[in-house]
Amino acid sequence: MIYPKKVNFLVLCLVVSGFVFAQEKKEKTKPIPEPKSFITNHQITNGEKIISYKAVASETYLKNKNNEAVASIWSVAYLQNGKIDQKNRPVTFVFNGGPGSASMWLHMGLFGPKVVKVNSDAKEDDGAAPYNMINNSNGLLDVSDLVFIDPVGTGYSRVIGKGKVEDYWGLNEDAASIAKFIRQWITENNRWFSPKYIAGESFGTTRAVAVANTLEGNGQNMALNGLILISQALDYAGSTSVHDNITSYLTYLPSMAATAWYHKKAGQGKTLESFIEECRDYTFNSYAPVLYKGSLIDEEEKNKVAEKLSYFTGLDKGYILKSDLRILMPRFQKELLADKGLALGRLDGRFMGQEVDKLSDGPHLGDPSSYQISAAYTAALNYYFASELKIKMDRPYLTSNSEIGKKWNWRTVPKDKFWEPTPVSVSRKLAETMRRNTQMKVMVASGYYDLICPFFDAEFTFSRNGIQRENIIMTYYEGGHMMYTHEPDFVKLSNDMREFLSN
Repeated sequence: MIYPKKVNFLVLCLVVSGFVFAQEKKEKTKPIPEPKSFITNHQITNGEKIISYKAVASETYLKNKNNEAVASIWSVAYLQNGKIDQKNRPVTFVFNGGPGSASMWLHMGLFGPKVVKVNSDAKEDDGAAPYNMINNSNGLLDVSDLVFIDPVGTGYSRVIGKGKVEDYWGLNEDAASIAKFIRQWITENNRWFSPKYIAGESFGTTRAVAVANTLEGNGQNMALNGLILISQALDYAGSTSVHDNITSYLTYLPSMAATAWYHKKAGQGKTLESFIEECRDYTFNSYAPVLYKGSLIDEEEKNKVAEKLSYFTGLDKGYILKSDLRILMPRFQKELLADKGLALGRLDGRFMGQEVDKLSDGPHLGDPSSYQISAAYTAALNYYFASELKIKMDRPYLTSNSEIGKKWNWRTVPKDKFWEPTPVSVSRKLAETMRRNTQMKVMVASGYYDLICPFFDAEFTFSRNGIQRENIIMTYYEGGHMMYTHEPDFVKLSNDMREFLSN
């Protein structure tokens, strides 16, 4: 028997649960608002020319097969005003890496009409506001329109409606979404006859190659004129410093030598270039055979190798012997200036950070070449968006998103196909794309003090994998991963890119 009070309670529960279900359903079917767009007009002098341009900061909705909006891609486009001759006006798509990084770094550090300046010699922290943001007189708007792209989960970009992050957070998924955005942008802006370029940094170079490859398919073949790869990461075997990865011991050694030279721990009395060339020769011809022999070498040879590695790296011979002739990069960062209690930056070995724990196995406070500049970049972008581009959004701009890296799908094949984990590599994809698109050129920009994507790895990667070297332009800079934080490199890189885009 059900008593009246229990009946009332049951009815109440049913009413409440029904109300909650209706609310949840209402939330799920909440209409998607119209994409936002902010347009402003500006003028700048680039390449000794006065360029009048409009800035279009906007959301672009990507749709699924049912024509439902499922993702919002945030972009900022800088487009020359007036009638445009498509055939002579390139458009360059720009993004950073991570995965999980917004385009802020290249936007506010190199390509954008406004750039923020941090200490060029890596001697000072960026401190607190205010910061130094200036007109980018070395910008490229005289030779190309620019479109900065923030992948899903970064910047203001996000999934919407029925969209799911797993449809975007993966090597192939990411490339597909960016390629879809580029095709959509080109179509909406009637730029199919314009020369098209992609500029990426770090994982952004991995993405650039994957996107270039993806653009060849899906019934809308789009051939790119060129790629600008800043601090390339096409084959992760050469940029992953872990035990037993022989490739990384080789690719990192010349960067250690360059950084030791910079800090006056090695190579004194020699030019940077001559010292690096000496290390290249040793790495190829002497160090590689030793690593492959492993424990088969005798004590005499082991001591000779330790002495030579000490000569190049500035580390104590005894420390190198304890390391079994194999120096992991985090340990190099911690050990080179251990006598001063300083740890080196990973993105840029010029940077130094005071460590609390003097004995940790690698820097424990984070990367000084990141935390000593990130506040300035973040503040500059937010200030610039609000004051110059008149952007008003209902959510914060995510300069990075650590959740993306945690959930990233590195599979190179669909989920229903067999796959064994291997170091990420798109280098073969580049070779294949370049053979199908024989006019595509590639500029590779490397920093000597980049301790995460070493310059020697770029040389190693582009000398293999079937890549046609005649269409590759290698450039070098006395900076790190973000070589443009070093003012002479900022100017040199800008000039090198202008020449690349102009030709």
